[in-house]
Amino acid sequence: MFKLFVEGGLDFMSVLTVLLVAIPFAAWKAPRWVKDIGSFALAFGFLSLFLGFRQMFTALRDVAMGLGDGVTGLFDLISPGVFFGGMRVAMIPVCYGIIIYLVSLVVHIIQKPRL
Repeated sequence: MFKLFVEGGLDFMSVLTVLLVAIPFAAWKAPRWVKDIGSFALAFGFLSLFLGFRQMFTALRDVAMGLGDGVTGLFDLISPGVFFGGMRVAMIPVCYGIIIYLVSLVVHIIQKPRL
């Protein structure tokens, strides 16, 4: 589990963990914030996805620029395993953000006043 935390990027995963820890405190002190915290975690996870893809494509562009014009396709430059490995790493914070969002929805449903 710690390996996924480190692979996902310490900056994004740390913020998402703070949001996860904030859910029980919000449920206790400010119940209206629970769903908002979960929504923010989901949005932050997708932001990390886009920034991770940007970093991955920048690295691929740098590799392509270094090899010259004789290259016909992307997978002539790198192996598909490296490409999809980068996509997997970029998806880790998104999955964590979705899990945090689902936790916030469960807490929100439990807290909802009964009629």
